[in-house]
Amino acid sequence: MPKNQAPTRRDFIRGLGLAAGGAALGARTEQLYAAPWQSNELRPPSPFPELNDRALGWLQFLWEKSTTRDNWSRWGVPHPWWDQYSVPGVTSYPRFDLQYSTYAILMMADQTPAWREAYTRIVDELASRYTTYWGAVDWLTQIGPDPARANYPPQFMGSIPRDLRGNYDRIGWTANGVEPWGLQEDPIGSDGYLFFRGWLGLMLSIYGYVSGDDKWERPFTTTGYADQDFEWDHHRMVELMEAQWRAHPEGPHCENTKVWPFCNSAAGLGVYLYDKLHGTDRHLAVQNWLEYVKDNYMGVSDAGELEWFTSWYDPIVNHKANGGPGSGLQAAFLILPQEPELASFIYEASANAAGWNNPRVPARPSSAGLLMARELGDETAVVRLSAAAERAYEPRFFGDHDEKFGWWFGLNEPYPRGQRSAMMMVSEIGRGGDWTRAFEIPHMDKFEAPTVEGIEYPSMGVLQAWNDPESGTLYVGTYAATPDRQGQDTSWRVTNLPDSGEVFVICDGQPFDRFQAEGPATIRIDSDIGDHRYQIFTGYRGEGASTREARRTRSSIDKIGLASVTPQSMGTASRSTREGSTSFVPNGAAICGCC
Repeated sequence: MPKNQAPTRRDFIRGLGLAAGGAALGARTEQLYAAPWQSNELRPPSPFPELNDRALGWLQFLWEKSTTRDNWSRWGVPHPWWDQYSVPGVTSYPRFDLQYSTYAILMMADQTPAWREAYTRIVDELASRYTTYWGAVDWLTQIGPDPARANYPPQFMGSIPRDLRGNYDRIGWTANGVEPWGLQEDPIGSDGYLFFRGWLGLMLSIYGYVSGDDKWERPFTTTGYADQDFEWDHHRMVELMEAQWRAHPEGPHCENTKVWPFCNSAAGLGVYLYDKLHGTDRHLAVQNWLEYVKDNYMGVSDAGELEWFTSWYDPIVNHKANGGPGSGLQAAFLILPQEPELASFIYEASANAAGWNNPRVPARPSSAGLLMARELGDETAVVRLSAAAERAYEPRFFGDHDEKFGWWFGLNEPYPRGQRSAMMMVSEIGRGGDWTRAFEIPHMDKFEAPTVEGIEYPSMGVLQAWNDPESGTLYVGTYAATPDRQGQDTSWRVTNLPDSGEVFVICDGQPFDRFQAEGPATIRIDSDIGDHRYQIFTGYRGEGASTREARRTRSSIDKIGLASVTPQSMGTASRSTREGSTSFVPNGAAICGCC
C-alpha cells in the first residue's frame, strides 16, 4: 500500500485479525468465523431466501428444454418434451407449456434477485419459440368451421346450446376465417385469438421484470398465415389489447366467437405487470372488465354464496357455458394479483364445494386449489392438498444424477408433463403470497444493486443471491448443478459494486481472498464448482425499502374471509344472468384436466 494512501476497510480487517474484523463488520464473530462448514447439516440456516431442491431441479429441466435447439417452424416439430398433450382440443398446444413455464421463473427470480442471467435466458428462449408457426399453429390451421363438429364427444357437446349441436364449433377451435371477421393473417393483430396474444403479453411482461432488458419492447416478428412475418413490439400489443377491452366490455374473443374469463384474466395480468413496469394505466380497461365479470360471469345467491361461474361466453349467439364454483379457480389464480377480493371469493367457494377444509371429505389433488390455498394462507387446505398431490402426482427427480425434477402424474411418459408440472411448481417456491407480491415488482432496485454474473450454469448453480442493505452484504450460495463437474475450477463476477477496492469476502465461514478487482465496480471471484456460501461485504446500502419489505412477514395479502363480501359487491344470480341461453356442467367446463 502506498505510504500516503489511507487503509481500506479490507486492509483494516486483515490487519486487526479475524475477531476484530468480524466486529468491525457488525456481525457476530462466531457466525462469521466458525469452523469451515462441511455439510448442509452443519451450516447455520440463512435468514434470507434460497431455492429448495425441487426448484433447482425444475430450473435445470427448464434450462435443458429451452436451450436445446428444436424447430418450431412449419417444416419442423417441437421436441416431444414440450407439452402439447394436456386437455386435448383446449390447451393441447405447445405454447401453453412455454407460458406456464414462466410462472416458476418469475417466482425463482424473486428468491435470488441478485442473480438473473439464467432466468433471462430461459424466458427469452420461451418467447422466441412462442412467436413461431407452432406458437400460433391453431390460428394458422383451424380455418373456418370445424369439419368434425357433428361428431364431438359428450364433454364438448354438453356445453353447446342444444339447438346448435352438430352445427357449432367446440371450445378450443379458434375458427380463423369465420364471419364476421373473415381470414385474419396476423395472429397478434386479429380481432379474436386472445388465447395467443394475451399469454404472450404476460410472458413479455415477466421477461421485462426478470431481466430489466427491453429486447421485446423493440420490434420483433411473429409468424402469421402462409408464413408471413408481422412486426410488433410489446408496447403496441398492450395498446391493442387495451383498445379491444374498451370496445368489448364483455372481453375480447379468446378464439373466434368465444370469450373466456380464463384467458382474459391472463392477458389482464400481463397488462397489470406492464403498468407496474412502465408507470402507465392501461389496466383500467381490464378493471372495467373485472367489474363485468362480477355482474355477468358469476352467480351469487342472496346468502352471498357463489353458485356458478362462466367458463366461456359466446356474445354472437348469447350463450354462456356455466359450471360450479371450481370452474373459476384457474381464472382466480390469475385474477388474484389484480383483484384479491374477487379471487379470494372464488377460492373460498371452490374450497367449500370441494371440502378441502372438511376432514370427512377425501381431498382430491388440485394444482390450482393448492396454489390458491398456499397464496391465501389456508393452511388446512395446503396440508391436505399437498398430501394428495404427493400421493397422486408422482413428484420425481430424474436425469443422470437426479439433478432434474418434475411431476409425472402416473402417465408413464419419458418426460414430466409440462403444463401440469409448471403449475405445481409455483406452489413449491418461496412463501405464501409471493405470487401476488411478484406483480408489485418488489425488487426493482436489483438492477442497480450488486449482481452475480458469469456463472457457468448449468455446471454451477446459484441457490441464493440476496443483497442485505442493512449490513451492506451480498449473500451467495452455489452448488454443483451438474454433479460430475464438482470440484472443477470456475470463476464468476460481482458487478454494480460501490467500490471494488473495499470488498471483503467470507466463504463457508472463513476469510476468502481468491478475488480481484476488475474495474471500480466489479470483482472476479476464482473458486471451484461446489456447495459454498459466500458473504460478500459490498458496502451497498441502496434505498433499502423494497428489500426490507420483502423480509417482513406477509401482511398485505392475508386470507380474505367472506364476511365482507355481499351480493351487492359481487353481483347476484338475478343480476348476472342475461337474456340468452346457458349450459351448466357441475364441475365446470374443463380448461385443465389436472386442476
